[in-house]
Amino acid sequence: MNAAKRREIYARLRAANPAPTTELAYKNPFELLLAVILSAQATDKSVNLATATLFPRANTPALILALGEAGLIEHIRRIGLFQTKARNILATCRLLIDKHGGEVPADRAALEALPGVGRKTANVILNTAFGQPTIAVDTHIFRLANRIGLAPGKTVLDVENRLLKVTPDEFKHDAHNWLILHGRYVCKARKPDCPICIIADLCDYKEKTRS
Repeated sequence: MNAAKRREIYARLRAANPAPTTELAYKNPFELLLAVILSAQATDKSVNLATATLFPRANTPALILALGEAGLIEHIRRIGLFQTKARNILATCRLLIDKHGGEVPADRAALEALPGVGRKTANVILNTAFGQPTIAVDTHIFRLANRIGLAPGKTVLDVENRLLKVTPDEFKHDAHNWLILHGRYVCKARKPDCPICIIADLCDYKEKTRS
Protein backbone atom coordinates (compact mmCIF):
# COMPACT_ATOMS: atom_id res chain seq x y z
CA MET A 1 0.00 0.00 0.00
CA ASN A 2 1.40 3.39 -0.96
CA ALA A 3 1.51 6.56 1.09
CA ALA A 4 -1.30 8.23 -0.85
CA LYS A 5 -3.69 5.37 -0.07
CA ARG A 6 -2.77 5.41 3.60
CA ARG A 7 -3.34 9.15 3.84
CA GLU A 8 -6.74 8.82 2.14
CA ILE A 9 -7.74 6.01 4.51
CA TYR A 10 -7.04 8.20 7.51
CA ALA A 11 -8.65 11.22 5.88
CA ARG A 12 -11.89 9.30 5.35
CA LEU A 13 -11.87 7.89 8.86
CA ARG A 14 -11.33 11.40 10.22
CA ALA A 15 -14.13 12.84 8.08
CA ALA A 16 -16.52 10.19 9.39
CA ASN A 17 -15.42 10.60 13.03
CA PRO A 18 -13.51 13.85 13.67
CA ALA A 19 -13.08 13.32 17.41
CA PRO A 20 -12.77 9.59 18.16
CA THR A 21 -12.27 8.41 21.70
CA THR A 22 -12.21 5.23 23.74
CA GLU A 23 -15.49 3.53 24.58
CA LEU A 24 -14.28 3.01 28.15
CA ALA A 25 -15.96 5.36 30.64
CA TYR A 26 -13.54 7.43 32.71
CA LYS A 27 -13.09 10.92 34.16
CA ASN A 28 -9.36 11.09 34.93
CA PRO A 29 -6.11 9.25 34.13
CA PHE A 30 -6.41 6.95 37.15
CA GLU A 31 -9.90 5.82 36.20
CA LEU A 32 -8.70 5.23 32.64
CA LEU A 33 -5.75 3.19 33.89
CA LEU A 34 -7.99 0.92 35.94
CA ALA A 35 -10.49 0.58 33.10
CA VAL A 36 -7.78 -0.44 30.63
CA ILE A 37 -6.31 -2.97 33.07
CA LEU A 38 -9.78 -4.44 33.53
CA SER A 39 -10.43 -4.51 29.76
CA ALA A 40 -7.83 -7.21 29.03
CA GLN A 41 -9.76 -10.18 27.59
CA ALA A 42 -13.02 -8.40 28.43
CA THR A 43 -15.43 -6.16 26.56
CA ASP A 44 -15.58 -2.41 27.13
CA LYS A 45 -19.28 -2.84 27.95
CA SER A 46 -18.56 -5.26 30.80
CA VAL A 47 -15.84 -2.98 32.15
CA ASN A 48 -18.13 0.05 32.06
CA LEU A 49 -20.81 -1.87 33.97
CA ALA A 50 -18.26 -2.68 36.67
CA THR A 51 -16.71 0.76 36.92
CA ALA A 52 -20.16 2.39 37.04
CA THR A 53 -20.42 1.06 40.60
CA LEU A 54 -16.71 1.08 41.44
CA PHE A 55 -15.69 4.64 40.55
CA PRO A 56 -18.39 6.45 42.55
CA ARG A 57 -17.15 4.50 45.57
CA ALA A 58 -13.40 4.56 44.90
CA ASN A 59 -11.54 6.45 42.16
CA THR A 60 -8.15 7.18 43.72
CA PRO A 61 -5.33 4.79 44.64
CA ALA A 62 -5.93 5.35 48.36
CA LEU A 63 -9.66 4.68 48.10
CA ILE A 64 -9.10 1.52 46.04
CA LEU A 65 -6.62 0.25 48.65
CA ALA A 66 -9.16 1.00 51.36
CA LEU A 67 -11.63 -1.32 49.63
CA GLY A 68 -9.21 -4.21 49.90
CA GLU A 69 -9.20 -7.23 47.61
CA ALA A 70 -12.61 -8.52 48.68
CA GLY A 71 -14.21 -5.10 48.33
CA LEU A 72 -12.70 -4.55 44.90
CA ILE A 73 -13.76 -7.99 43.70
CA GLU A 74 -17.37 -7.22 44.63
CA HIS A 75 -17.39 -4.67 41.80
CA ILE A 76 -15.38 -6.56 39.17
CA ARG A 77 -16.27 -10.23 39.70
CA ARG A 78 -18.19 -10.42 36.40
CA ILE A 79 -15.05 -9.50 34.43
CA GLY A 80 -12.73 -12.24 33.23
CA LEU A 81 -9.62 -12.92 35.33
CA PHE A 82 -11.06 -10.71 38.07
CA GLN A 83 -8.92 -12.17 40.86
CA THR A 84 -5.63 -11.56 39.03
CA LYS A 85 -6.80 -8.12 37.96
CA ALA A 86 -7.79 -7.22 41.52
CA ARG A 87 -4.34 -8.16 42.82
CA ASN A 88 -2.64 -6.21 40.03
CA ILE A 89 -4.79 -3.14 40.62
CA LEU A 90 -4.07 -3.14 44.35
CA ALA A 91 -0.33 -3.54 43.75
CA THR A 92 -0.45 -0.77 41.14
CA CYS A 93 -2.22 1.54 43.59
CA ARG A 94 0.49 0.94 46.18
CA LEU A 95 3.20 1.79 43.66
CA LEU A 96 1.39 4.91 42.51
CA ILE A 97 1.25 6.15 46.09
CA ASP A 98 4.80 5.11 47.01
CA LYS A 99 6.58 6.23 43.84
CA HIS A 100 4.37 8.73 42.03
CA GLY A 101 2.55 10.72 44.67
CA GLY A 102 -0.70 8.95 43.85
CA GLU A 103 -0.68 10.20 40.26
CA VAL A 104 -0.53 8.24 37.01
CA PRO A 105 2.88 8.85 35.39
CA ALA A 106 3.06 10.13 31.81
CA ASP A 107 6.12 7.99 31.14
CA ARG A 108 6.25 4.66 29.33
CA ALA A 109 8.87 2.99 31.53
CA ALA A 110 7.07 4.03 34.71
CA LEU A 111 3.73 2.82 33.38
CA GLU A 112 5.09 -0.54 32.23
CA ALA A 113 6.60 -1.06 35.69
CA LEU A 114 3.08 -1.13 37.16
CA PRO A 115 1.54 -4.60 37.73
CA GLY A 116 -0.95 -5.49 35.01
CA VAL A 117 0.32 -2.79 32.65
CA GLY A 118 1.99 -3.90 29.43
CA ARG A 119 2.98 -2.00 26.33
CA LYS A 120 -0.55 -1.83 24.90
CA THR A 121 -2.03 -0.46 28.13
CA ALA A 122 0.81 2.05 28.45
CA ASN A 123 0.19 3.21 24.89
CA VAL A 124 -3.51 3.75 25.58
CA ILE A 125 -2.75 5.81 28.69
CA LEU A 126 -0.05 7.88 26.99
CA ASN A 127 -2.32 8.57 24.03
CA THR A 128 -5.74 9.00 25.61
CA ALA A 129 -4.86 10.54 28.97
CA PHE A 130 -1.77 12.53 28.00
CA GLY A 131 -2.19 13.22 24.28
CA GLN A 132 0.98 11.52 23.13
CA PRO A 133 1.06 10.22 19.52
CA THR A 134 1.27 6.53 20.40
CA ILE A 135 -0.66 3.74 18.67
CA ALA A 136 -1.79 0.89 20.89
CA VAL A 137 -2.19 -2.32 18.89
CA ASP A 138 -4.84 -4.74 20.11
CA THR A 139 -6.28 -7.77 18.31
CA HIS A 140 -8.62 -5.59 16.22
CA ILE A 141 -5.85 -3.29 15.01
CA PHE A 142 -3.43 -6.17 14.43
CA ARG A 143 -6.01 -7.92 12.25
CA LEU A 144 -7.03 -4.75 10.43
CA ALA A 145 -3.49 -3.57 9.70
CA ASN A 146 -2.60 -6.94 8.19
CA ARG A 147 -5.89 -7.60 6.40
CA ILE A 148 -6.15 -4.29 4.54
CA GLY A 149 -2.42 -3.89 4.00
CA LEU A 150 -2.10 -0.69 6.03
CA ALA A 151 0.83 -1.88 8.14
CA PRO A 152 1.54 -5.61 7.81
CA GLY A 153 3.55 -7.31 10.53
CA LYS A 154 4.02 -10.72 12.13
CA THR A 155 3.84 -9.48 15.71
CA VAL A 156 1.96 -6.78 17.60
CA LEU A 157 5.18 -4.81 18.01
CA ASP A 158 5.94 -5.14 14.28
CA VAL A 159 2.54 -3.66 13.46
CA GLU A 160 2.90 -0.88 16.04
CA ASN A 161 6.31 0.15 14.72
CA ARG A 162 5.07 -0.01 11.13
CA LEU A 163 2.00 2.09 11.93
CA LEU A 164 4.14 4.70 13.65
CA LYS A 165 6.39 4.81 10.60
CA VAL A 166 3.73 5.05 7.89
CA THR A 167 0.99 7.07 9.63
CA PRO A 168 1.25 10.79 8.78
CA ASP A 169 1.88 12.91 11.88
CA GLU A 170 -1.44 14.74 11.61
CA PHE A 171 -3.30 11.44 12.12
CA LYS A 172 -1.15 9.77 14.78
CA HIS A 173 -3.01 11.06 17.83
CA ASP A 174 -6.35 9.60 16.72
CA ALA A 175 -5.14 6.62 14.65
CA HIS A 176 -5.57 4.11 17.47
CA ASN A 177 -9.21 4.96 18.06
CA TRP A 178 -10.12 5.16 14.36
CA LEU A 179 -8.58 1.78 13.67
CA ILE A 180 -9.94 -0.01 16.72
CA LEU A 181 -13.48 1.23 16.06
CA HIS A 182 -13.24 0.28 12.39
CA GLY A 183 -11.95 -3.17 13.31
CA ARG A 184 -14.59 -3.64 15.98
CA TYR A 185 -17.66 -2.58 14.00
CA VAL A 186 -16.84 -2.82 10.28
CA CYS A 187 -13.75 -4.89 9.48
CA LYS A 188 -14.85 -7.61 11.90
CA ALA A 189 -12.90 -10.80 12.54
CA ARG A 190 -15.24 -13.45 11.16
CA LYS A 191 -16.76 -11.49 8.32
CA PRO A 192 -15.75 -7.94 7.37
CA ASP A 193 -18.70 -5.74 6.44
CA CYS A 194 -17.21 -4.54 3.16
CA PRO A 195 -20.45 -3.19 1.62
CA ILE A 196 -20.67 -0.45 4.26
CA CYS A 197 -16.92 0.15 4.54
CA ILE A 198 -15.86 3.71 3.66
CA ILE A 199 -12.35 2.58 2.74
CA ALA A 200 -13.20 -0.61 0.81
CA ASP A 201 -11.88 0.77 -2.49
CA LEU A 202 -8.53 1.56 -0.85
CA CYS A 203 -8.15 -1.75 0.95
CA ASP A 204 -5.83 -4.53 -0.29
CA TYR A 205 -8.01 -7.35 1.10
CA LYS A 206 -8.78 -9.67 -1.81
CA GLU A 207 -11.76 -11.57 -0.36
CA LYS A 208 -14.15 -8.68 0.08
CA THR A 209 -17.70 -9.57 1.13
CA ARG A 210 -20.72 -8.55 -0.92
CA SER A 211 -23.45 -8.83 1.67
